[in-house]
Amino acid sequence: MRQTSFTRILGILCSVLDAYSAVLFLKEDGKEDAAHSLVASFSLGDNVEPATVVQPGKGLVGWIIRNGEPLLVPNFDQRQNHLGYYRDNEEQRIKAFMGCALPEGRGALCVDSKRQYSFSEKDQKLLHLFAGLLDSLCAEATLDEGQQAALRYHQALKTVYSLRREHSRWGEFLRQFLLLMAATSGCGYSVFCVTDPSGEEYLVEGENSPLLLGKGKKAASFPLTSGAIGWVFRNDVPLFSGGAAGLPEASLFGKGAALPHFQTIMALPLIIQRKTRGVLCLANDTPLPLTEELKEFTRMASEHLALFLENLYVKCRLRDVCQTMAREPEPDASSE
Repeated sequence: MRQTSFTRILGILCSVLDAYSAVLFLKEDGKEDAAHSLVASFSLGDNVEPATVVQPGKGLVGWIIRNGEPLLVPNFDQRQNHLGYYRDNEEQRIKAFMGCALPEGRGALCVDSKRQYSFSEKDQKLLHLFAGLLDSLCAEATLDEGQQAALRYHQALKTVYSLRREHSRWGEFLRQFLLLMAATSGCGYSVFCVTDPSGEEYLVEGENSPLLLGKGKKAASFPLTSGAIGWVFRNDVPLFSGGAAGLPEASLFGKGAALPHFQTIMALPLIIQRKTRGVLCLANDTPLPLTEELKEFTRMASEHLALFLENLYVKCRLRDVCQTMAREPEPDASSE
């Protein structure tokens, strides 16, 4: 279970930083000079060596482990540096590297890229947030189930806040937000819908996997009377449904949407200017326990998303006002 969580988070990290590979090393035992093993990885290729073991001080990863300091190598030179977690000469194609240590010397989190100067100091700050999230999973072994969930959701909300600062553009923020929500909640599908100007339909604005959007697909829109998401738009209240029976197969968007039979659905309204302008929905094709901690996490995350949209709305209104004022002719002084 923990291994799966590690891999999913590393996949999100690669997407956020546009990295080629992300690797996580953890200490093998309690000794200060103990070796660190590769416990999880995510890569766009197939050449990460799963049995990699790194000694403190050996290579770039070993340097991070020994010194407990972050490291940024924007122009990677294989003649001077060494990674050690690739096979079949894949390391020769790496052009940039970045890594940081986990708290209390528990391990190291690293990413790399095939493009020079791919990472910046801003990316290093984001890497530290993900390192904190992964470290919390390491600490969960000593916590009960409720404490584990609370810690995981807390770390995820911190990452959501960071995404808002790192991505001022709506489209990129939404993409990373939906990926993070799916990974943290354990749901396989996350989607965000908005109403059209007429208020008679809702549109699919973004999703973590291209079930309705994507190349060659028409813009997905549905009547406001259609599906569970339409119900949330009309009633302005969240919907939580789980269990083996789930909801009818077509009930998420209504008829005409070819989707899996979701057995877990969480749909939350985003109220902006006192109206439900959007709905955040998380769904899974198997039953998930809808705990109070999970519900509260999704509520807080959806409120954060609504705040982001509220700020965009205010900015657009200010821009329109400024443009209108700029177009208005100045008063004729001779007529006064």
